[in-house]
Amino acid sequence: MNPFRYLCVTPALVMTLSMTLLSGCGSPPGKPRQGSAIPAPDDVVKFGTLYAENCSGCHGAEGRGGGAIALADPLYLSIVPEATMRKVIVNGARGTSMPAFAQSAGRMLTDDQIDVISSGIRSRWGQEGVLGDPPSYFAKSMGNVQRGKVAYETFCESCHGPQGEGGPKGSAITNKSFLALISNQELRTIVIVGRPELGAPDWRGNVPGKPMSDQEITDVVAWLASHRNQNLEQTEFISKNEPQ
Repeated sequence: MNPFRYLCVTPALVMTLSMTLLSGCGSPPGKPRQGSAIPAPDDVVKFGTLYAENCSGCHGAEGRGGGAIALADPLYLSIVPEATMRKVIVNGARGTSMPAFAQSAGRMLTDDQIDVISSGIRSRWGQEGVLGDPPSYFAKSMGNVQRGKVAYETFCESCHGPQGEGGPKGSAITNKSFLALISNQELRTIVIVGRPELGAPDWRGNVPGKPMSDQEITDVVAWLASHRNQNLEQTEFISKNEPQ
């Protein structure tokens, strides 16, 4: 049986077939069209793409925060040294869920791509002159656990409850599972800048008109860290000498 016996050939059908054949003349079979090639991973240098693929899962879309702190926070960007931020992107942060991203650390990103991410975060979300004299990003002295307990009761207990076991406005922060996923430096950072995306105040907003001093921040971190290990002498040593 001839399959074309009952095919009705009309002028419209002839025109359609002609256009189909002509459109294929400029694109030989198997030849990619211009602009259709997918760039190699090392060639991606757009901040939006790099941030979305490597950072947004933890730090949120547009840096608004998620499982990790918000990066689109001018206060945070005003205290963290640029070199430190880049180092953390390269090597990760020990004692936290922040992994390394650099090829030199066995991961995927080139030095140029890390520069794009680090500089892009600051250029998009940083602001000059946000603070006059903020607390130091790094602790300047060793924390004291007993003073830290007093500071906690003064500044933190109303939200996080007695002994840091959770309260009406804040989660448990002396839970060993929580502390196993966060370093002393990350604790210090959160005490200073808060978690604005979660409604947690920075170091100035815990007690109205009474910002925490740099030493009180250091002491609170020492007290929190002591709940990882009840050997206080060892905890204080780690608090002072923890690698950054």
